[in-house]
Amino acid sequence: MDRVVAACECGEQRKRLLPARLVVYFVLGLALFSPAPYLEVMRLVEGLRGQGLLGGWRAPAKSSLFRARQRLGCEPLRVLFATTAKPMATEATPGAFWRGLRLLAVDGTCWDVADSEANEAAFGRPGSGRGSGRSAFPQVRMAALVEVGSHAVLDAELAGCRTGEVTLVGRLPRSLGPGQLVLADREFLGVPLWQAFTATGADLLWRVPANRVLPVIKQFRDRSWLSQIRASSGPAGNEPVTVRVLAYQLKSQASKDTADDYRLVTTLLDSRRHPARQLAALYRERWEIESVFAEIKTHQRGARVVLSSKTPDGVRQQIWAHLLVHHALRELMLRTAAARGLDPDRVSFTETLRSARRSVTVTPGSFPPDLLVRALVMLQQDLLERLLPARRLRSQPRVVKRKMSNYPLKRAEHHAWPQPTRTGAQAILITRPQPAAP
Repeated sequence: MDRVVAACECGEQRKRLLPARLVVYFVLGLALFSPAPYLEVMRLVEGLRGQGLLGGWRAPAKSSLFRARQRLGCEPLRVLFATTAKPMATEATPGAFWRGLRLLAVDGTCWDVADSEANEAAFGRPGSGRGSGRSAFPQVRMAALVEVGSHAVLDAELAGCRTGEVTLVGRLPRSLGPGQLVLADREFLGVPLWQAFTATGADLLWRVPANRVLPVIKQFRDRSWLSQIRASSGPAGNEPVTVRVLAYQLKSQASKDTADDYRLVTTLLDSRRHPARQLAALYRERWEIESVFAEIKTHQRGARVVLSSKTPDGVRQQIWAHLLVHHALRELMLRTAAARGLDPDRVSFTETLRSARRSVTVTPGSFPPDLLVRALVMLQQDLLERLLPARRLRSQPRVVKRKMSNYPLKRAEHHAWPQPTRTGAQAILITRPQPAAP
């Protein structure tokens, strides 16, 4: 912490009531106890006085906390995240590797931020089909690279909501390398982005848009085939990229006569070493990144909670703090599961969050990492007593309770939605080459 503060030149020139190091912990505390108010979180720091670490320190006024956050800025939190956000899973971690490749996923999400002129000027405000035609709050767009097996966020990029996800994801290859397999949805498939990712040595498994033309160059025995993708314009248009394509269906439980069609492209060209059926079953792991966003934005930040900072720098500071706290919680969960040889999915994120909050309030002053280690055994025992059951097969319709999106309205028949009886791998049917939708 001290090295990061010094590197960002945020240290104090004179003795302050709120030194930079303490302000960093305070911002992390705001993320851990979101959406608790400033003074409530700062009262937790008073536990340090009982350990003789604060001397004659007294709790500051709320206005002093505002100014201290402004002095600190967002850079120390960003650098601290870049320094600490590393892959956690090992090959013994269930669901983290496939045939020696570490599974990663990329996607984007948006954060609602305080409705201020500064935030709107910096981040923009998306349109809306209701009311005045504008959303209620400005938004920050975030693209993230996530380790599937541990749910750890390894890298992230922030920008205004007018910046596209493809642009932000294009900055994430800096954190990739050989021995990794990156999963992504169909909106990211493009030659420049594909080449940027493959240049790192990482392998890719991405979904294909329905209108993409994929000619058959060579067909394999597992019904996958070699093809080429081209850029629609620019220099890359003259440099086709060779990919392997697999098409498959997932048999619907609602009606055995219907099935959904999917196509994937991959850099893994050896059909014997990487069978099409196994790759198709592996792609569902991409959805783990949606669970990561739900952990951070719904459970940790709070459902429908708007980031409170009225300045762009303060907003970025809050987001980096949330990512840091989530990474710490996920490391605790992975250690706890590894101690018993369990799948990390068996450890509840919400229980981990509650336990971490209790550890701070029950033993005040134990939030800094060197003191938090002493509470690790107690925390792990607490979590192991509240393990989740093994994941069951389940399915839900893509509907909403309140009609505020393009999804259908949730109705009575959706409450009794047919549940799957086969695993994703069992439901896959590899189909013959389908170069493009009609």
